[in-house]
Parts: sequence; C-alpha cells; structure tokens
Amino acid sequence: MTTAPAPAPRSLTEVHSLADLFAWRVAQTPSAQAYRQYDANAKTWLSLSWQDSAAQMQRHAQALAALGLERGSRVALLLPNGFETVCIDQALLQQALVPVPLHALDNPASVVYILDDSDAALLIADNLAQWQALQACIASNGLALPALRQVVLLQGEAPADAAALPVLSLAQWLASGAAVPAEPARPRSEELAALVYTSGTTGKPKGVMLSHGNVLANVQATLKRVAPRPDDLFLSFLPLSHTFERTAGYYLPIAAGCSVAFARSVADLAEDMKTQQPTVLISVPRIYERVYSVLQNRLSASPLKARLFKLAQDVGWRRFCRQQGLSIAPELAGAAWLDGLLWPLLERLAARPLQQQFGGRLRLAVSGGAPLSAALARCFLGLGMPILQGYGMTETSPVMAANGIDDNDPVTVGRALDGVELRIGDKLELQVRGPSVMLGYWKRKADTEAAFIDGWLRTGDQASIENGRVRILGRVKEIIVTSTGEKIAPADLELAIQADGLFEQAYAFGDNRPFIACIVVLSRSGWAALAQSLGLDAADPASLDSAAAREAALKRIRVLTAAFPHYAQPRVVGLNLTPWTVENSLMTPTLKLKRKNLAAHFEAKIEALYKKPG
Repeated sequence: MTTAPAPAPRSLTEVHSLADLFAWRVAQTPSAQAYRQYDANAKTWLSLSWQDSAAQMQRHAQALAALGLERGSRVALLLPNGFETVCIDQALLQQALVPVPLHALDNPASVVYILDDSDAALLIADNLAQWQALQACIASNGLALPALRQVVLLQGEAPADAAALPVLSLAQWLASGAAVPAEPARPRSEELAALVYTSGTTGKPKGVMLSHGNVLANVQATLKRVAPRPDDLFLSFLPLSHTFERTAGYYLPIAAGCSVAFARSVADLAEDMKTQQPTVLISVPRIYERVYSVLQNRLSASPLKARLFKLAQDVGWRRFCRQQGLSIAPELAGAAWLDGLLWPLLERLAARPLQQQFGGRLRLAVSGGAPLSAALARCFLGLGMPILQGYGMTETSPVMAANGIDDNDPVTVGRALDGVELRIGDKLELQVRGPSVMLGYWKRKADTEAAFIDGWLRTGDQASIENGRVRILGRVKEIIVTSTGEKIAPADLELAIQADGLFEQAYAFGDNRPFIACIVVLSRSGWAALAQSLGLDAADPASLDSAAAREAALKRIRVLTAAFPHYAQPRVVGLNLTPWTVENSLMTPTLKLKRKNLAAHFEAKIEALYKKPG
C-alpha cells in the first residue's frame, strides 16, 4: 500500500527541508534522469528518473513506518555510496528521522562508539560480515546498545538463527512495510537532518548536529557560487558519510536538477570517468594528486615529453592568470601574443590527453576537504582543468568559502558564500557565523560552548583575508614548535614534498625536537627506478633504510622545500612503501593525516631518525 505524497513546494523559496527539496525536484522534472548506477549482473549502467527514484524511496519510507520509530530517532547508515543509500536517506528525511552516516570502511570500535553515543534505533549495514564484526566488538566491550531495535543488511541474506535483536535482509525489510501507509512527516527547518560524527585527527568523534535549515542554506549559497546546470552529470565517489559529498555531491544536484552517476569504486574511478564523462567532479585533493603522481612518473622516462609538458603548463598557466586577472611570477613571464600562437598546438599535444583522463567533458572540478598544493593547481589549471578550491568543515554544513569559474585564485579558497560571515580572531584563527553553522555537538554541552566565541564558531584554522579572499595558513593546534622555538605549519611542507611524483604521502614532525624530519610513502614505480639508479634491490626492505636511498630522497626534498626557511626544511627522512589509509587508521575518512596515530605507529622509526646525523 502506498500513500500519495504531500503537495510539493511550488518554488525553491518555499522549500524548508531536505524532504521538501526532493519533492520539489520530482515535481519539477519527473521524467528527467536523476541517477545512474552500474548493474554488475547485467554489466551495464542503469538510469533512473526522479519519478522512479521517488517510487523507490517510498518503499523504504513504508518499511520505516512499519518499525514505528519516534520522530527524531537516529538511524545509523553503514553503507557505501550509491543509489540505495540515497533512497534510504531520503526516506529517513521524509519521515523526520535523523540519518547518522557512518564511513563504510571505519573500524568496528569507532562504529560501535557512534551507535552507542547516538542512541541509534536502527542500523542499516552493507553486509553480514560488517554486522558480525560489530557484534564481536559490542560483546568484547560489554555493551548493550539498548536503543538499537533492528538491523537491516543491504546485501545477502539475514542469519537464520533467532536472536534477541532482529536482523533482516533488505528484501525482508521492504516486505515488512508493503502494506503500511507512510504519510510524510514534513520535517521542520530547525529539526535535525543529520548527526554527522567528525572523524577527527585525535580523540573520540563528536556528533555534529545539522538541521534541515543549516544544510539548505549551504546548498542554496553553493548553488549561486558554482552554478551547476540541469544538463550537468556529477560523478559521485566520495563516501556519503562525508558532509562535503552530502551537500555538494548529493543535495546540490537535487536543487539544480543535475544527474548523478555513482562510481563503482575508487579502484574503478579512472575507467568510470572515461565511460561516464562527467561534467562536474566533487573531489578531495588526493584524487588529483594520484593522477599528478602517475603523470610525473611517466614524464620522468621521457625528457622530451617532460619539456613539452612543462611548456604547455607554463603557457596555459599564463593564459589562466590573464583570464583571471592574476599576477604572473617574473620567472614564468612570457609574451601574450606568443602564448596565443603556441597554445592551440600545446593544447592538442599535452592538455587534451590530461583532460581525457577525466572523460574529456569536465567543466567544473571542485576540490575540498584538504589543501590543494600550488604545484598541482598550476599544472591542472594550466592544462585547462577547471579546478575550484573551496573551504569548509562539517560544523558549517560544510562550505564556507569557494572560488568561482570566473573568480578563481587557486592560492586562496575563494570568497565567503552568501550569508556566511568570516573574521580573523586571536592567533589568526578564522571564525564564522551564519545560517549553515551547526546547532552544536550531540550530548556535549561543554564542547559546544568551547567551539563558539561571542556567537562565532572557531574553525581551528589560521587564515588571512585579503580583498575578500580567504587564504588558509594552517591549523592552530597543528603548528610544530621545535625545541629552538621555530614554528612551522606541517601541511604546507607536506604539500610541497608531494609535488614530486616519487612521494605519494608525507608526514612532517618535529614538535619539541631540534629540527624537522619527515616520513614519506614512495610510489612503487618511483622507488623501483630510484633503487635501480642507486644499485639497490627494490624488493629488499632493507634498501629503504640504506643511507644512499635516504640521502637521494632527502636531496629531492631539499629542492622541493627550497622556498621554506632553513629551519622548516626536513633534515632527515624515513622511507616507507605502505600507504596510509582509512583502513589502517592513519587517515581520516576525508583523507587527512591522523597525526597522533602516525606518531604512535612510527614511534620507533621517529626515535631512530633523530639519532641519525641531522
């Protein structure tokens, strides 16, 4: 049994909740393509219209209604990015329930902590193995989770053995609501639209309370800044537990009437970009860094191609700067008339091949979640990749500032969005207030009070504001202070090191130490070439700790960090081949370094580095 939905808002100005937003979009363009998803069984991409999507969502709303949850109950979603996750999220919003998005790759202990802290009444997980891992963690910690009433598994069959807590397959769960009416609950603007737990680089995660009004204000302001078009196709691959993806890659396309294709996986991302040919990409810098690293390693094998590529990048960068009204560094200066003559040939030989790696139709690539290095921005923008850097945090729903297509200065994160106020406080801390700022932290009154000063949210980031543009300088609490009293922002140093394709990841440290040191993750192909040039066996782990390998890596790092003060340049380096990931707890779900975890993980290696001559 289905229930007719409530009348949809007649215009975007009448939309007061995310449930209203979806209903409005369905009413506006019912037959237009909304989503694409790969069907592994049919081995083809399937399309769904907005009307089709609404019908699917309604089945999930009925299953929720059958469970009889109270308004505002929390529902934990331990799911990968995809159409089914969107359907469930929309059904929760329609029923005035609160999604608690969890990262699908998070460790069981963290997930159990969030289930307990949020008092989740329902858990929807991807598969049985996930739930079994959580059960083991719950038992080992002696937890009861009294609020949890049911578990639903997106894939596979539910276990046959009876248990105190019902565990249903998706098919069983949907069938349970087939005859249940599901009247839309019409959530109010001030009610919670999500309880998003910050992954944090240290400590226990905190539940950020975001209202429908918070998220809608951010969607509407972002809509004005980046101006997506109805004919745009987004390629979505970031986890929907990431507020950046929820707002910019999920709710924003609904507001603009764009289509969204869900990538099969990060491993298949390169192929999906080529086959789906997106026009808009919402990403974190790590994805661009991977493409850049592969590109640099390929160019290192051909000096001629490397020179051609550099010429194309320099000419393209000058053209970009002229278009944006930006100054050109003296060492990069060139005649405009000559650049105009050279560009058509260079575009064909160097720029288009890079653009084809992203499908060849990309007109907007938004980068957020972490800083974008200057070298990478110059390369991609110079070669015609329209990357816009923005800035935000979970607590602001999340975007505070962003560049625009015709107002793009990549060394900044752009200007504040409409309705967002920014100021610089003590210790150069960026502070914000506006309609997209969170209601507070779940169950944490003291933390909420500490997060604000005079009604302004403290971001924890140092920044400057020049001519309306925001430049992020570093984290207030992540500044390294050496034993000699020198202060260094590690993120800037790490970005500079990662400009070389040999170094896939970098971690700089030196707090209360006499000098700065770093540990890097080498690309395997780059390490193979370096080891061969040094007469070392790349397959022998001992080669990574050889004096010759460390000195060769340090020599390249000195070149990369030459623009930094002498005291900020690493004096010793440790080499590593194992990537730091979310799975091994060394990266947050937004792909930022977990510095406390890295310090513990490499404790012995760090001590050894400081015993070496520096």
